[in-house]
Amino acid sequence: MNTSTLRTFRFPEGTCIAQAQPPLAAVVTTESPALSVMTDLARVKAATIAPTLSLREARQTMIQQGVRLLFVVEQMPCVEGLITSTDLEGDRPMQVIARRGVRHDDLVVSDVMTGLSALDAIDFETLAHSRVADLIETLKMVGRRHLLVVQKAGLDGPARVRGVISQAQIERQLGRSIDATEIASTFAEIQQALRA
Repeated sequence: MNTSTLRTFRFPEGTCIAQAQPPLAAVVTTESPALSVMTDLARVKAATIAPTLSLREARQTMIQQGVRLLFVVEQMPCVEGLITSTDLEGDRPMQVIARRGVRHDDLVVSDVMTGLSALDAIDFETLAHSRVADLIETLKMVGRRHLLVVQKAGLDGPARVRGVISQAQIERQLGRSIDATEIASTFAEIQQALRA
């Protein structure tokens, strides 16, 4: 195989750096395909954290990664649950502190995360035939800010979390807020809501 050197030259005066031009995202409306607002984990690396790390480390990871949700993973690629910024800032840490008599600095991700079995999910194939409006109604019905999208097991492997639907992402892409408030789903959350 023959090789050759490439011709070089010196920079001319006034040379600038190329500026990244992200592709223009298509305008999203409530009639747009639901997949247009899904964070596709086949294209974007999932932000993860170990269940044994502190809440301070979880908050720092969210800031560094620019996300408000982390997948809780002890051994890749298996997911144990999620921790969101709402979990960190909400009542969960205070409830654990009161129940166990520990300090906030002693809390770890597994203390306040939502386990996989308590999360709402949507089938990837169903989502592929849905609209953004359908997602908004689903978020309102389940009272959550996030939904997981699961791709069924197939010849290429077991079922897997394929994507994330985020109320904040939908709002960003629509350019307006949507009213989909969280509702209490556990007895402890209902008790807390009644005390407030």
